[in-house]
Amino acid sequence: MDETRMWQVVDTERAATAELLAGLTEVEWSYPSLCEGWTVREVAAHLSLGPRLGIGAVLVAFAKARGSFNRMVDQTSRAEARRPTGELVAELRGIVGNRKLAPGQTLKNALMDSMVHAQDIALPLGVERHMPVDAAVVAADDLWRMGFPFHARKRFEGHRLVATDADWSAGEGAEISGPIEALVVLLAGRTATIPRLTGITV
Repeated sequence: MDETRMWQVVDTERAATAELLAGLTEVEWSYPSLCEGWTVREVAAHLSLGPRLGIGAVLVAFAKARGSFNRMVDQTSRAEARRPTGELVAELRGIVGNRKLAPGQTLKNALMDSMVHAQDIALPLGVERHMPVDAAVVAADDLWRMGFPFHARKRFEGHRLVATDADWSAGEGAEISGPIEALVVLLAGRTATIPRLTGITV
């Protein structure tokens, strides 16, 4: 999957998520997302932050978070989420076509992030969204490769994950299988797609 295709998927995910958010009620904005401790509002706020934050702003935020990456992400997203919902939608629409990555982020990270967070919002709302299979394979590889913050290889040590709709597998041991998009959500630390998988229970 080349860079042009990856950016195309990122743009599509951002635009589609913005459209979904634009149609939500105030109550739906407050729904718990798949991100622990975040509502739909916090996820929406987080989605547009990366391309808009320079290294200076990130360093300041990191210092305020006392050196914790997770705390920094949480604090910046919560601060952004205080803005009106219309502004959050506009910011997300505004980064469609933006080719800037967050400091320290790779394009594969951005691809995975856009697709997983789209599911974080859509699934609790009962909205069906599907990941492009080729992009989901790239995201699964990225999630399996990286350690922090998901630690997928450690969490699924002793298991072999196998996609039933794509040429993708990873690990060794007892098999967990299902659609690649369900595996991506699982690798990213969410449990919502477990009912679509075999070989694993909550």
